[in-house]
Amino acid sequence: MVTVPETLGLIAGNRTLPLLLAQQARAAGVRKLVAVAFENETDPALAQCVDEIVWLRVGQLSKMIAAFTQRGVRQCVMVGQIAPKNLFDLRPDLRAMGLLFRLKEKNAHTLFGAIADELRKDGVELIDALPWLQPLMPVAGFSLGPNPTEAQRVDIAFGLRIAKEIARLEIGQTVVVKDGTVLAVEGFEGTDKCLARGGELAGPDGGAVAVKVAKLRHDTRFDIPCLGQTTLETCAAARIAVLAFEAGKTLLLDREAVEAAARRHRIHLCAHGAVENQSC
Repeated sequence: MVTVPETLGLIAGNRTLPLLLAQQARAAGVRKLVAVAFENETDPALAQCVDEIVWLRVGQLSKMIAAFTQRGVRQCVMVGQIAPKNLFDLRPDLRAMGLLFRLKEKNAHTLFGAIADELRKDGVELIDALPWLQPLMPVAGFSLGPNPTEAQRVDIAFGLRIAKEIARLEIGQTVVVKDGTVLAVEGFEGTDKCLARGGELAGPDGGAVAVKVAKLRHDTRFDIPCLGQTTLETCAAARIAVLAFEAGKTLLLDREAVEAAARRHRIHLCAHGAVENQSC
């Protein structure tokens, strides 16, 4: 049973997920939504879905926390990506500089975990958005597009094992493979550029298989794997034939547009189970 707060703060990254979260939270009974949005990242359409929106630059930690505390927000969620380059191209305020100085390792989980600690110091709890978003997560057996070949099925299983390992090592969550060869591993550049690089290395005939997973002990308060229309279009441009993702742990956004893109570009999209229980 999810306890629905009367007022909820929203730390909003890019693309459509913040808008979807706002809609889901409203439907669940949240009365007041206060969003912190970031210049050159957050979709301005979010302003129509919330009661108040405060625009900041990435790195303005003090202002972000104050935006919530001054409006009586005691619980907040973090949804939507911040472009990786912007995390290192930020102009941090003094509080953010202190946070960065204390971190020995700087990756998404350590950085956002430290932000959660700073919020807690001022009485704002960063909570998991997953209870509101669970309906957007396909379960094992979900499948769109043409059926995969036997060779592609083998590559899906292979890619899953590799993706789980790089996720365990905190490198990334996506791999691109073909004929048992790893073509691309997601690093700091993000999923879309990994897909583009892998597709290029697959050669002029394309046909690569992309696999996206969640990390072991994934902290979904600030990082929920997700796919959407942009991901499908990126796969199409890279001539990737299969996109497999982890069932029950990956958000599928823009469902109708994704289904249309899978049919149009003849991409097999499927949700898989654990390594030992391949379901595609």
